[in-house]
Amino acid sequence: MMHASNLAQPSLSAQRVTLRAGARTLLDAFTHTFYPGEIWCVAGPNGAGKTTLLSTLAGLRQPAAGHVELDGVGLADWHGQPLAQRRALMPQSAPDTFSASVLDVVMLNRFPHLTGWGWEREVDREAARAALDVLGLSDLAARDVLSLSGGERQRVALAAVLCQAAPLLLLDEPLAHLDLHHQIQCLEVLHEWTREAGRSVLFSCHDLNLARRFATHALLLDGEGAAYAGPVRDVLTPALTSRVFGYPLVLIREGDHEALIPAARSRHESLSVHDTPARG
Repeated sequence: MMHASNLAQPSLSAQRVTLRAGARTLLDAFTHTFYPGEIWCVAGPNGAGKTTLLSTLAGLRQPAAGHVELDGVGLADWHGQPLAQRRALMPQSAPDTFSASVLDVVMLNRFPHLTGWGWEREVDREAARAALDVLGLSDLAARDVLSLSGGERQRVALAAVLCQAAPLLLLDEPLAHLDLHHQIQCLEVLHEWTREAGRSVLFSCHDLNLARRFATHALLLDGEGAAYAGPVRDVLTPALTSRVFGYPLVLIREGDHEALIPAARSRHESLSVHDTPARG
């Protein structure tokens, strides 16, 4: 059984992972290694398997075939507490059933680090306050979580996974419900967070331009079994994203800035792809 992480090893590895939803094959025999220091955007149309993949990589769902390794050890061989210290998962939604302060909600993610009787220590409270501060949420620490807006609650959820202090973050739609200012703020926080040795992020996102700006790599799912993995600007190209999303996109440039935008096309115009990178 795995009791301690080894940061000299790759963060996360999928070995011939196949994912299915009913009769559909979402991902077919996918093999890839995600290394420390990388920020991966997982993109694809609705229903392509982004949430299913992140849940599988977190060890919460078994693949139809293949397996996932963390630091070279199969997820099934990790104990729960060391695994929670090594990786953190932020789901799409975090429903709140009971009234609690924002600080207490964030501090729940310190559970993997508690010892003895399981009471929070000052170091745990400091970690929670620091996570709130880095996302500009310190003024909300005493607020009832049930009184928050959707965007505020989303940022609190991100603060909670940061507070968990796991060097691998798996984030499912972390930018949902956020305005543009807070989307960029959260991505900047994640960019700085990965600069520390041994840290990496995989996040699902629908905004391809924000992904091209902040991610180092992209994993593009077509929902029909194929996955394209590599440096973000090699994967999120006009030709490949046009084919996967079923609508033509073009890349515009102004100085050092680039953006993918929809191209006008007739109803019966067909798509053509010429620059497809290798499948992951």
